[in-house]
Amino acid sequence: MSILKKTGEEIRKSQVWRSIFRHGPPTTHRNRAMAVASNVFLHLHPVKTRTSGVRMSYTWCMGGITFFLFLALTVTGILLMFYYHPTADKAFNDIVSLRQDTPLGIMRELHRWGAHAMVLSVWLHMYRVFMTGSYKPPREFNWNVGVVLLLLTLLLSFTGYLLPWDQLAIWAVTVGTNMARAHPVIGHEGPGAELLKIGDISLVTAGSDIRFALLSGRFVGEATLLRFYVLHCIAIPFAAVILMAVHFWRVRKDGGISGPM
Repeated sequence: MSILKKTGEEIRKSQVWRSIFRHGPPTTHRNRAMAVASNVFLHLHPVKTRTSGVRMSYTWCMGGITFFLFLALTVTGILLMFYYHPTADKAFNDIVSLRQDTPLGIMRELHRWGAHAMVLSVWLHMYRVFMTGSYKPPREFNWNVGVVLLLLTLLLSFTGYLLPWDQLAIWAVTVGTNMARAHPVIGHEGPGAELLKIGDISLVTAGSDIRFALLSGRFVGEATLLRFYVLHCIAIPFAAVILMAVHFWRVRKDGGISGPM
């Protein structure tokens, strides 16, 4: 045992060990604080927080629930990608197969209802932050980051709605993207579109506005399905992960979870 103890001490004193662990075991107040501050998974959280900030009755834990749902949707979404083909001739049949034949078909229902729950939890989180005045200085920047995350959550829900490739999804996306035609400046029927001209040539037309960019064409088709699939599985989650890291970091820098007014 003495040999093992001596070997363990030598390992802990080695340069390799010190390059990985930059503090001792969390047996003192300082080392416990260092364990949180230097851990890649814990450093986004404050070393200390107010007692009022962790009460369920005050925060509702909506931010944490939203993040948990995002992780659950990420896991179930990756599993669904093994069985789903974003093509017009296979997409609907894959959804039916997930419901009836695939062993992990329940993941589709978990993904679907988790998405609905995430939209609801984001709204409740924003409602709590607004009603408690947590958007006021010095947290106004983080409030704006949260608003962008809310929009990304809604875009994730919207882009995922098309993937079952049934009549409900196709016509819902048709209606949704038709509204984009009236978007200011970048929609060809919206206000300000006539300002983007080079001579007599308009840069924003039915073939070059935001609706055309979303659909990858003038109508919902297979190119739209592929575009929504990439947006839903890669582009929007990538942006959301970056902004969530910034969001959590600013919570710590702004003094931890906001307390009562």
